[in-house]
Amino acid sequence: MKDFEFKKLYYSISEVSRITTLEQHVLRYWESQFPELNPAKNRAGNRIYTNKDISLIFEIKRLVREEGFTIEGAKKVLSAKSNGNPAQLVETEGEGDTTQDLKQTLLETRAFLEELIQKLSVKD
Repeated sequence: MKDFEFKKLYYSISEVSRITTLEQHVLRYWESQFPELNPAKNRAGNRIYTNKDISLIFEIKRLVREEGFTIEGAKKVLSAKSNGNPAQLVETEGEGDTTQDLKQTLLETRAFLEELIQKLSVKD
């Protein structure tokens, strides 16, 4: 998570989008998927995010984009953290490993194919 010095009490969705480098539609989608992420709305109906909301967005981003959790897996992790239930957290920790394993397999396959292409082009 970036060390970001929050200077305001409330932020608009466009400001949060810039701060977190996430598209606005992703923020709105995550709002529908994570009950913990529930920014208030002003009189005009626009979302107003607090520093707590932004910290939560960074946490979700870390889980989903960096650690490879699915939305459901990230929900379980956040729920376990908020409930203080370490047993539930242990059950969900392995979910990110599947993505890492898949990435490693794809990288190995790519290397194999590149080597094969190189060998085939040398014979021609």
